[in-house]
Amino acid sequence: MGREVEFNRVERTLQGLEYPIARESAAGQLADVRLILADGEANLGELIDTAANDEFESPADVISALHNTLPRAAVGEPYQSDGDS
Repeated sequence: MGREVEFNRVERTLQGLEYPIARESAAGQLADVRLILADGEANLGELIDTAANDEFESPADVISALHNTLPRAAVGEPYQSDGDS
């Protein structure tokens, strides 16, 4: 059974990778993760595999690539909090 993580908590999952990491390696290691988005869900490994980056230096690099890959509606409306504090 795969893992499930909300987008606003994905950094914890990404911290489990060893950096720097190639895009293909990150995608493979995260292929079992279902990412819960504001407008549905997606496979985290597949999203990472579509990123323009060949390599990631940190979890922040992966998150940035995800923001560039996903439509704005997928990560929520701008300036709205999900109550996470």
